[in-house]
Amino acid sequence: MPELPEVEVTRRGLADAIGGATIRAVALGKSLRWPLGLAPGDLAGQRVLAVRRRGKYLLLDLQHGLLLIHLGMSGSLRFAHGLPQRGPHDHFDMETDRGTLRLHDPRRFGAVVWAAGEDDPQARKLLGALGVEPLGGDFDFQAFHAALRASRMPIKQLLLAGRVVVGVGNIYACEVLFLARIRPTVRASAIGPQRARRLHGAIREVLARAVERGGSTLRDFSGVDGNAGHFQAEANVYGREGLPCRQCGTPVRLLRQAQRSTYFCPNCQRP
Repeated sequence: MPELPEVEVTRRGLADAIGGATIRAVALGKSLRWPLGLAPGDLAGQRVLAVRRRGKYLLLDLQHGLLLIHLGMSGSLRFAHGLPQRGPHDHFDMETDRGTLRLHDPRRFGAVVWAAGEDDPQARKLLGALGVEPLGGDFDFQAFHAALRASRMPIKQLLLAGRVVVGVGNIYACEVLFLARIRPTVRASAIGPQRARRLHGAIREVLARAVERGGSTLRDFSGVDGNAGHFQAEANVYGREGLPCRQCGTPVRLLRQAQRSTYFCPNCQRP
């Protein structure tokens, strides 16, 4: 599933290319997770002012309203002139005077939704419960530690929930907790100030490094230029069950938490 690094890579690849472009036409394929929210023809003539990101959502600011784009579990965006004819998994084409933006989504859990603004009920429904952005200046350690102390959830599940901090998906949660030397099953409220400080820093470090590596491509994800991400190749624990830990040589273990695969080193990551 594309997470914050993959969406940020997409945003960076798209922002300069499509910023200032005028929409000529929009074509829809099969229905996605949520409806567009207006007739496709109503977008024609609008100009794309900017491309932002909130959590795993891309926000395309238009002259009138905005488009919220979610890549779902298998989605990716391409932006180019002369794209081939739409295939069975291409469900949204937005033709502009600078090229065509296409959403390719084999599993159709993604969405493109129009809203009048961020105060629109539809936008609030999608964005309102998101936690703080981990790569921005608002990711304050004291507030983060207070949120940990208030939760009895296992720390990995709290990170995945996205209410305290957004974008720490399954791959990145495993890697963050390894770097912070914290066992994924530890109750969040049991994490003291020293380990919380390591965790806070590890979230920033892992996500920033993942963005630099173009995100992770396990199956479907590619950037707007069609290139795959490479972060998964340097993962310390994710996907490495039974292989020696890169730090101590102990075999990496796998366990299930809330139906998600969790990888950890039993020696480096203490309870």
